[in-house]
Amino acid sequence: MAASFNRLVRFIPKSNSSAVLLGQPADGAVDVGAALRAGKEVLVDIFSGKSALSPGEKTGKTEAIERVLSPLAQEEIGTIRCIGLNYAQHAKEVKMELPTLPTLFLKPETALADPWPTPFTIPKSTVGDDTTDFESELAIVIGRAAKDVSEAEALDYVLGYTAANDISARAAQFAQSQWCFSKGFDGACPIGPVLISSKAYDVNKLRVRGIKNGRVLQDCGADDLIFSVSKIVSFLSQGTTLKPGTVILTGTPAGVGHGFTPKEYLRDGDEFSVEILPGIGTLTTAFVNEK
Repeated sequence: MAASFNRLVRFIPKSNSSAVLLGQPADGAVDVGAALRAGKEVLVDIFSGKSALSPGEKTGKTEAIERVLSPLAQEEIGTIRCIGLNYAQHAKEVKMELPTLPTLFLKPETALADPWPTPFTIPKSTVGDDTTDFESELAIVIGRAAKDVSEAEALDYVLGYTAANDISARAAQFAQSQWCFSKGFDGACPIGPVLISSKAYDVNKLRVRGIKNGRVLQDCGADDLIFSVSKIVSFLSQGTTLKPGTVILTGTPAGVGHGFTPKEYLRDGDEFSVEILPGIGTLTTAFVNEK
């Protein structure tokens, strides 16, 4: 599948607060999320399309980002697929055997959220638990309908990759066998800031870091994945159509907040960043209690 971009951002421009535009950062090396968080201007070469699924071509126009959005909108993605326990170091950390098949759970489309400055609001029902946790993840975006695809052809169906935070309420998670409730709150899956083309970047050379209030707690290469991107896409497509726009979270590396003593849970006023380099950059989320 040919892609007309290397790095794609969806954003609101400074020139028109009611417009949503799509384009490629003019500076091919800029970390869009980190630059915006630092108050720096980020210029984008505008594309003619309105969706990452059909970005069109460069128009020759350039705009500055006022606010960056998730690479895809809620109405484009359907149900979010998530893979659990998919890093070898993480399996060792939690003293679990390596799985023989991918473990799947789901998040609703309402969990999708934009990068900073959009915050995650810790729900009233979980504020008292004080167990809101982070999971830094590489996310796959499907570019065309995939069903019963082989591992060998799976990457042909991948549009690109972005960063995600699988925000979780641990007390609720450990209280039941199914994870959809504890990980499915509104806004509990911020993604972005940049969608990189699967043709332009080698996924095995990407590095995932999780950073809480400036402290690096997670740091691992995507080459530590137990199940590769090809395996995940092929497995999930067996008997099931993965529509264009489907977002698949690939699991989190070692270093989640629950694994520390004392626990490194997220509280009102905290910021957590998922950094994936090269290409994707930094996805930052601020955390606030629901009033």
